[in-house]
Amino acid sequence: MNFFKSATRTVRTTTDDGSGPRTETKTYSFGDDGPSIGYGGGGNIDIGFGKQFGGGKKSFNISNFIGGGGGSDGGSGGGRRTCIRQPSQRPQVGGRASRKEKKNPFSGLNNQSYDNIKKMCLEEGILFEDPEFPAQDDSIFFSRAPNRPFVWKRPVDLVDSPEFIASGVSRFDVKQGELGDCWLLAAIASLTCNEVLLNKVVPPEQNFTDEYCGLFKFNIWHEGDWTEVVVDDRLPSYMDNLVFMHSADKHEFWSALLEKAYAKLHGSYESLKGGSTSEAMEDFTGGVTEMFDLKKAPKDLLTIMLKAHDRGSLMGCSIDADPNQLEAELANGLIMGHAYSVTAVKMVEIQTPGRSGKLPMVRCRNPWGNESEWKGAFSDESERWKYITDSDKEEIGLTQEDDGEFWMTFGDWQSNFQKLEICNLGPDSLDDDELVKIGKKRWEATSEVGEWIPNVNAGGCRNYLQTFFTNPQYRVTVTDPDEDEDDLCTILVGVLQKDRRKKRKEGLDMLTIGYVIYKLKDPDCGPLDVDFFKYNASVAKSPSFINLREVCGRHMLQPGTYCIIPSTFEPHNKGEYLLRIFTEKANVTHEIDEETAIQEDQEQYRPSQRRTEEKPPTEEEVEQEDALKRSFKRVSGDDMEIDAFELRDILNAVFKKEFDFDGFGVDACRSMVAMHDGDLSGKLGFDEFKTLWTDLRKWKGVFKEFDKDSSGRLSSYELRSALHASGFKLSNRTFSTLVMRFSNKAGEIEFSDFMLCAIKLKTMLASFKSYDAQRQGIAAFDVDSFVATTMYS
Repeated sequence: MNFFKSATRTVRTTTDDGSGPRTETKTYSFGDDGPSIGYGGGGNIDIGFGKQFGGGKKSFNISNFIGGGGGSDGGSGGGRRTCIRQPSQRPQVGGRASRKEKKNPFSGLNNQSYDNIKKMCLEEGILFEDPEFPAQDDSIFFSRAPNRPFVWKRPVDLVDSPEFIASGVSRFDVKQGELGDCWLLAAIASLTCNEVLLNKVVPPEQNFTDEYCGLFKFNIWHEGDWTEVVVDDRLPSYMDNLVFMHSADKHEFWSALLEKAYAKLHGSYESLKGGSTSEAMEDFTGGVTEMFDLKKAPKDLLTIMLKAHDRGSLMGCSIDADPNQLEAELANGLIMGHAYSVTAVKMVEIQTPGRSGKLPMVRCRNPWGNESEWKGAFSDESERWKYITDSDKEEIGLTQEDDGEFWMTFGDWQSNFQKLEICNLGPDSLDDDELVKIGKKRWEATSEVGEWIPNVNAGGCRNYLQTFFTNPQYRVTVTDPDEDEDDLCTILVGVLQKDRRKKRKEGLDMLTIGYVIYKLKDPDCGPLDVDFFKYNASVAKSPSFINLREVCGRHMLQPGTYCIIPSTFEPHNKGEYLLRIFTEKANVTHEIDEETAIQEDQEQYRPSQRRTEEKPPTEEEVEQEDALKRSFKRVSGDDMEIDAFELRDILNAVFKKEFDFDGFGVDACRSMVAMHDGDLSGKLGFDEFKTLWTDLRKWKGVFKEFDKDSSGRLSSYELRSALHASGFKLSNRTFSTLVMRFSNKAGEIEFSDFMLCAIKLKTMLASFKSYDAQRQGIAAFDVDSFVATTMYS
């Protein structure tokens, strides 16, 4: 009995063939991904240890479970795997509290160390009870109460002599329980076909005898990092039978505990109801998944599958669900809306009266592990097996039993299934020694972590040309063509949106994401501007913009340098992402950026980003300058100097006639004084005032040039171009900081804020340059100089 009702998932796919965007919507009945439960972390926590050790709870600090050592390099002790993440687009300011870190629902999970927990449990003589995934109903359901009482029991309470792994692991071990997670089972069944990779995810040395303390660990790739997930061994049961995933042997518990670890990572068992096999395959490998529509498959699909099998890739296939019936069985024995594992792709020698040669065949497995199998040619009872020798049958591992596994010819397989998912392994999946051991190859890969930030770099797709160029841009260079292609390089690009599943409880669904690839004529260029995208066509793009966790595409490119732009379909969408690039030969990838600086020599600018040339003053500006001179002399007095308050009155008398704004505040004018006040007098002389006026006149002209509608405001997406035209070069990190500091609630830059931004930029860059004696982009400050420079600006 399956007491979980099937949910629905609506997938929006947007394509554009040049005639305008077109959106297709398809609803699948395999279920909703479900949100995750947040985890708390830090401070003192209570951990219950069960009645067999005196009952009650013992309280200790979570820091006791953190890997020791913890130096400035971020290393950890206790045998934990340490993963280094690349910084995201959002800048980090040292020495200040991070709200993002405080809200991280994985903070408690990441602080758990298997070695430290085990050491403490053995010293105390207690069994581990996990505070991050307690044995209670909301660890099973997040949306409702259970419809019957579940009892959390340890394997030692369910059977005599439980084993973690009994007589080895095989694809026949895994049986689906009452949870609608056949997609997860299909991935695990594929995982069992790769012993080295399986042992990485499921450390096989664990057991219920040696130093047993109710604690087990698994390694799961979670959105960019391999994460050690620890669990206690209490499992949901009903009438002394496991409710969810279990092994065919009731004394074996590795699969049930792996499912629990995966549920913990995503917040609850219910959050595993419904999903994509590709998602789980990636989480068990760190690979990137391609999705193929078998009705529109490439001509070389068989070659792709054979190479995928040679590289140890995990594969899964399915038939679209019948919207009127859950997991409907077809006359040929296949199940609709059900995830199958592809466990082998072989060229099998066949001898028939009419022909002989190699026959391409595909081996599949139904995770139910029963008699629900393919009934056509080369099914278990098919007479066609007589055309294949017994030795060849043994070599391909033929089993003619009701075990859910079956063989099909490649033609029958492609005709009867509709979707194929291939999870390609990368460097994070297996190391060199492991590859040699299993005789497999692997892809070369690079990755970048980033973030779409509204008003900064969430520019949307190419349909939104005026903001598209603000999206993150990544340079990739492919230099060596593949061994089996004519001067072309195979490249897989995957864009994975992070942490969206666990945010469903907040009402957030998957973003619609994709990417575009452009050829770069100048491999050393800086960030591409709007003009580039006006006059250059893309050379490749994602198969579609789609609201799934990851979008991936395979492309054949000439050797050279390219720009990859990941984006959401619509602008202003907030989200984090992981960009991964897989190639058969090594490649070089990094974000396209430039150093923050004042660019005094406009000839060094690219023509498309050249500063606005300083035009001779207009008649109106000449009159303004004369008026300013008169005002300065009248206000300054005998010492011919003015302070910030006097400067405010002089400037507002002029600028408020030209711009509809409240005028410059005294703080802005203090910054103007500070820009030219190296001796901290708090005043400006007339020569300093003239230099200030030259800057203000130039920046005013730039603002009016970019303020197309004369609203007195710039879009934050235009700020970078406007500051470029003003003579500034900005790194992505600096630009993000400026938008956060100077934009209003609507993401616009008002005239006074633009002027203040330019003033502060020039002041700080000039101060930095004076302290960067070696011109290496590094400045040394004593504390007083640092405070004076940052506060008086």
